[in-house]
Amino acid sequence: MSETIVYQPDLLYTGGRFHEGRALGVSADGLVLHEGPVPAGARTVRLPGRALLPGLVNGHSHAFQRLIRGRTEYVASGREADDFWSWREAMYRAAESLGPEDVYTASRQAFVEMALAGITTVGEFHYLHHQADGTPYADRNTLAHAVIRAARDVGLRICLLRVGYARAGFNVPANPRQRRFIDRDVDGFLSSAESLERETRDDAAVSVGLAPHSVRAVTREWLASVASAASRSWPVHMHVAEQPKEIEACLSEHGRRPVELLADLGLLGPRFTAVHGVHLTDAEVALLGGAKATVCACPSTERNLGDGIVPADALVRAGARISLGSDSQATVDLLDEARQLEGHLRLARLRRAVLDPGRGAMDGLAARLLDMATAQGAHSLGLSTGTLEPGKPADFFTVDLHHPSLTGASVESLLAAIVFGADKAAVREVAVAGRVVVSDGRHPLAEECGRAFHALSRLLYP
Repeated sequence: MSETIVYQPDLLYTGGRFHEGRALGVSADGLVLHEGPVPAGARTVRLPGRALLPGLVNGHSHAFQRLIRGRTEYVASGREADDFWSWREAMYRAAESLGPEDVYTASRQAFVEMALAGITTVGEFHYLHHQADGTPYADRNTLAHAVIRAARDVGLRICLLRVGYARAGFNVPANPRQRRFIDRDVDGFLSSAESLERETRDDAAVSVGLAPHSVRAVTREWLASVASAASRSWPVHMHVAEQPKEIEACLSEHGRRPVELLADLGLLGPRFTAVHGVHLTDAEVALLGGAKATVCACPSTERNLGDGIVPADALVRAGARISLGSDSQATVDLLDEARQLEGHLRLARLRRAVLDPGRGAMDGLAARLLDMATAQGAHSLGLSTGTLEPGKPADFFTVDLHHPSLTGASVESLLAAIVFGADKAAVREVAVAGRVVVSDGRHPLAEECGRAFHALSRLLYP
């Protein structure tokens, strides 16, 4: 932006509640202005009939998996049942087939859908690195750059979580379908992340984190090296306790459960995020809480794959943070992820309002879930977004107060109506660093992205 802008919605969400008659001032460098008079010459953008909220943060995404939406929802011939492991084989078909421009096309489609849903930041857990035969590209970060370019062309802020992948598993023979993921050694993995950070540091909307894939995909030695590297303030994300087989393999190799192993190696801490964290013991919950780590729940994927339910209530009580992610892109709607998180717990606990903080307020539970979808996600990615506080990036979205899904809501009930009942189509404007990327529910690249993605889909799945 080259000017100061003042956005004037009917309602502004800040400080944990909606305010009438307040405006959001955004400086020329895309930050929320401090309280006080708006500088002379500022441009005013009126947003009648809108409520304005901090932008949603998608803490865990595999963008290219948008290609397999709707293509795995059946039991393959010869199988008695379908689960994560059979789904994974179907996912490999897409992973094996994509060149750099294909990765860009698939990622861009996923990111457009995120923007239209009010997501302003994505944590992209990126594990597709090499050419189809496993040969590294001349630039080892070719595919990472394709994903970053897609996010920035759409207008999103991105944290590229560079994945480290060393093997198919403990005492498991090499899987040729994973050859695009595998790094030769941990030093190569770390140097690729360092190079990517250097190459993107001129863009304030791009950051980099480390992501050892899982305890089945990396060795203890790899994890020890990552723990050492993480001391320089990298955010570290890792799939943890998503599947019982992962736990069984970890016990066989290390005599420890996954969270116990990570604690032994010094990986747990406020910058660590355990993605999924479905199958946890009480002791592991206590370890994550005591370390002030984050658990990124991805309820739509965990439900889709039959993984199980994240014990978010126990984790919160123990002191852990909870963020949210769209993961496999089975659907892209972070507010729905929030309501699914609570809804799954209601089914498991046989009661309502499981995550309610207990203040007796109508919007207390909704505020906690929104915090998970915004500030907690930003924290897990090492970013300062997620709130509309002075000096923070002006990332926001608006909802249409006259949308049918919100009709009848009062100021007091509006946040709960948005979190628990708003249709994704109620999202109307989305801005990153104060720059509007979605206007009146439309993204300027949506049609072009859709055509390119449709063509790619037909090529891969004729």
